[in-house]
Amino acid sequence: MNSQLQKRLAAATVGGALALAAVLVQWHEGKRYKPYRDGGGVLTVCHGHTGKDVTPGEIYNEEECNTLMKQDLLIARSAVERYVTVPLTDLQKAALTSFVYNIGSRAFANSTLLKKLNAGDIQGACDQMRRWKYDEGKVSNGLIKRREVERELCLNPHLLIHPTQ
Repeated sequence: MNSQLQKRLAAATVGGALALAAVLVQWHEGKRYKPYRDGGGVLTVCHGHTGKDVTPGEIYNEEECNTLMKQDLLIARSAVERYVTVPLTDLQKAALTSFVYNIGSRAFANSTLLKKLNAGDIQGACDQMRRWKYDEGKVSNGLIKRREVERELCLNPHLLIHPTQ
């Protein structure tokens, strides 16, 4: 894991799973104030926000982007809380919230990852993250990197208790 990301995550641990997930999302999604079409042609803005409320041509500000990210994070966290039936640490919840933020609640609800997780196969579930590396049928290096970070946090639920300096 990138040492700068690890430091940011360590600083966010006091805020719990949602704060950790926000760091992950900001790190991996980046931020664009002007709406654009993502790899699938979906109108997207800010930290990967999509939906009917994205207005083409509008320039969003920092506050609007933060509000949209918080709303999207709450939806992703809600899906994790709704569908996962096994206990998780804050780091595991953050990794899964970041994952769901990216793939969507419906895809998560129907995933082999979730089935393995709820069956108690943490290793198998976390390993499933590596399969979610495609953007419009093509392997995405950005998704490969994101999934490795999410997987590392999923597999090492106490990783940041004593982060390396």
